[in-house]
Amino acid sequence: MQLTQFSCRHFRCLPGLAFAPEPGINLLYGDNAQGKTSILEAILYCTTSRSHRTTTESDLRQQGEEGFRVALHAIAQGQPIQLEANWWHNQKRFKVNGIPQTRISDILGRIRVVFFAPEDVDLVKGSGSHRRRFLDMELAQLSPAYLLALQQYKKVLRQRNETVRDKRPDPILLDVFDEQLVQYGAILMAERRAFVTQLSAFAQNAYALVAGGELFSVHYLPSITPDQDFAETLKQNRERDIRRGQTLLGPHRDDLELTVDAKPARSFGSQGQQKTAALALKLAEVELIHHRYQEYPVLLLDEALAELDPHRARRLFDMLATQVQCLITTTERAPNPAMEEHPLTRFHVVRGHIEKT
Repeated sequence: MQLTQFSCRHFRCLPGLAFAPEPGINLLYGDNAQGKTSILEAILYCTTSRSHRTTTESDLRQQGEEGFRVALHAIAQGQPIQLEANWWHNQKRFKVNGIPQTRISDILGRIRVVFFAPEDVDLVKGSGSHRRRFLDMELAQLSPAYLLALQQYKKVLRQRNETVRDKRPDPILLDVFDEQLVQYGAILMAERRAFVTQLSAFAQNAYALVAGGELFSVHYLPSITPDQDFAETLKQNRERDIRRGQTLLGPHRDDLELTVDAKPARSFGSQGQQKTAALALKLAEVELIHHRYQEYPVLLLDEALAELDPHRARRLFDMLATQVQCLITTTERAPNPAMEEHPLTRFHVVRGHIEKT
């Protein structure tokens, strides 16, 4: 998979910008606050309808403008494809090859991307909500069934939580919600378990290659364990849920455990180890997508080299397959000599404009 053309208008600090990424490594360099990260964020938004920094589209428009537009041209599975995202007057619209789409599921997976940002270190040291969001965003690109189940589960969970907050909640209504939570939750847990099992194997290899031998592993920690009956557990905890005014068990409380040399990376990992662990998760996803679809996604790395020593940075670029198209941001024109040994194209980003150098 390869991006061949990117353009946007009024996205963040980008008044109007277009460029053609090349195969291999594309280095977007320039001073801070020039628009480098915004380019990657725009690509992420157009391919997933999500930003890694905000859930509010109005935050993405350029100050003083009423909306924004992002368009991508790519080659996917050997065929040309075009995605377009428009947000105007609080209305969000997407097109695939010029045809309007009515559901987000219609755009997910059309152009697959893997995005890494400095904030992703929270996958290691942050709360479980960061790791659940990671699972949801990645699986939504891979499985339409997962996305549908996730949307329905969140809707039912919201309704059940509203009901348990009533002074006298209707037990029959709660029975209905419990049945639906079990139905959709079972899909989420099964998909997450299979995904993490595959991801862990790829992540262990990625971490070892970048870090130079340390043992890394990823474990799925479901709120409802395999030996528990989800429906019965909900029923047994119903009174506690009513007292607390929320549903305390279910996939919305799942988590991941990341370990380095059998120790929790969250508690015992150094800053470099934690960042390498987060990066290993994203590199593992690249390989997992290739394993499933025989095609590499586009890899977006925002300041990935900032806290990696030269040896880890060199191993990072050495492990990237030549078929992986990578867009990486940095403040330096030549951040690491290892990059010079790979197909490399430089783009200078200044005040929301870009120039190939």
